[in-house]
Amino acid sequence: MTLETEVGVFVAGVLNYFGTTVQQAAQCGTPHLALNEKPEMSDYTGIIQVSGKRTGVVAFTAPKSMLSVMLMRMQETDMSHENLCDLVGEIANTLSGNARRDFGHQFQISVPEVLAGRGSALAYPAAGRPIVIPIEWRNYHARLIVCLQ
Repeated sequence: MTLETEVGVFVAGVLNYFGTTVQQAAQCGTPHLALNEKPEMSDYTGIIQVSGKRTGVVAFTAPKSMLSVMLMRMQETDMSHENLCDLVGEIANTLSGNARRDFGHQFQISVPEVLAGRGSALAYPAAGRPIVIPIEWRNYHARLIVCLQ
């Protein structure tokens, strides 16, 4: 399986999450490599660690405003920090589940971790080159970050 195909599994997982959970499609922007600097983290970030055939990290990072509207679409009225963390963690968990299904035993996927705050730092593999995939939903902008080696 090529890196492009592997990244596609994660992209499909995020887009499927929006279509099924909030019943509104998200769009994938043009992926790009973050060559000279680490990708910027948004307000909330859900992270899964990958090991096995490839090692690295996959993260979904989104602004508080986007996650709040997603919760509203899900008929949730509690916009607390804890619920926002739960939502971004659930998105990462969905990515993890899709990866387990599609990659099988070749990949070991961690339990999701959640970071809050734009200043959060994400640890990348030393030789890793993060691929940033913009995710657009309504007027909101999130990012899927895939860094596998």
